[in-house]
Formats: sequence, C-alpha cells, structure tokens
Amino acid sequence: MYGLVNQAIEDLIRKNHGDQLWEAVKRKAGVDVETFVSMEAYPDSVSYNLVGAASEITGTPAAQLLEAFGEHWTLYTAQKGYGQLFRMGGSTFKGFMQNLHNLHTHVALSFPHLTPPSFWCTDVTDSSMLLHYQSTREGLAPMVVGLVRGLGRMFDTKVTITLTHARAQGADHDVFVVTYAPAPGPSS
Repeated sequence: MYGLVNQAIEDLIRKNHGDQLWEAVKRKAGVDVETFVSMEAYPDSVSYNLVGAASEITGTPAAQLLEAFGEHWTLYTAQKGYGQLFRMGGSTFKGFMQNLHNLHTHVALSFPHLTPPSFWCTDVTDSSMLLHYQSTREGLAPMVVGLVRGLGRMFDTKVTITLTHARAQGADHDVFVVTYAPAPGPSS
C-alpha cells in the first residue's frame, strides 16, 4: 500500500490516542519508518501490522479500527489535496457511489504500483443500492463500511450499510446493502 495509507493510519492513531501510543504501535508492529512518503509503495504487511498492533495495544477489535480508519480515510484524503478528485466523483452520495470504480481507476494513473479494489453498484434506487466490493487484499470489508459512512458525512447524507455476502465466509466478493437519505435540514 502507498505511504498515504500509512500516513492516514498514523493521523488517526495520533488524533485519538496521542503521540506516545503511535510510537508504541510502530514498535509493536516492527515498523522503523520515521516518516511515510505518500507516493512511495510499502509492503501491505506494514499497514496490516500497524492495525494489528493498534488493536492489541488499545484493546479495540481490528474490525472496529478498520471501520474508524475507513471513515477517517475519506475525510483525510479530501483534506490532503484529493478534494478535487472527490468533486469529480459526483455531487451526490448516490452519484459518487456509482462512480467509485471510475475514481479508483483515475487514482491508479497517479499511483503506478496501486492495485485498486473494484466497486460496482446494482439494484440502485433513490434510497438504496447493493455495493459490490472486490479486492486482492483480504480482511478490508470493515474499512469499506467506514468509507461509506465517511462519504455519507461528506455528502450530508444519512447512511446505513450492512454486509450481506462476505468473502471471509466463502462468497466470491463482499456485497453490502446501502441505504441513504439526505440529512434533514434545519426546521423552519
């Protein structure tokens, strides 16, 4: 994974638990990198080890950390100069979700070693869809839950997401039911 992912993991841990805990997580994970370079590719094991170490040290299940990371990732990357790319993805939650695969294809042009996941939507209505997620990496379905929640926050849309078919349980890929509605505006 690229350094940008590890930078976001670091940012999440530092914001929620402080600098000392981050240093403890790096030690436990066996990571001796002082500063991650956003455009540099690192072995996937670095990211997985950081999450595993954070889980052990904080006592938070890894799946819960991945969900929190997914939500944080959406907002973090928008603040780190990828906001324009996000705007190209769509002006509504529904539209953006339908363009997730195209967004990842576009991002892959800037990151030559990127192995992006595939996303596609089926059964799309004005209030729900099935989100299909396929990746060469295992165990990241909880991160997708967080990503979708983060996108809901970005688009001021109330979102629920439920994993219905899990690759971890033998399915070909992960499938989520996503429901959404614009957040209610202020009362008149």
